[in-house]
Amino acid sequence: MTTLLQRGVAEAEKLPAADQDAIAVRLLAEVKDERQWNDRFAATGDDQWNRLVSEVRREIAAGHTHPLDELVPPEESPE
Repeated sequence: MTTLLQRGVAEAEKLPAADQDAIAVRLLAEVKDERQWNDRFAATGDDQWNRLVSEVRREIAAGHTHPLDELVPPEESPE
């Protein structure tokens, strides 16, 4: 277990039981979702990746994309 997770668990242990259970439900759902994503990603074959690459290239060529900086401007760094 990482130090950060240990700190989180230690803080959660200080909460009432109902709050602990609510956090546990969210954490377990997140772990399940992460496992499912990893399984889907690992099961993606070369043909699927090649189709995706082709589709992205067509969208770029057709002008249906925008630079990421236009959609989500970079955060200004504090001075």
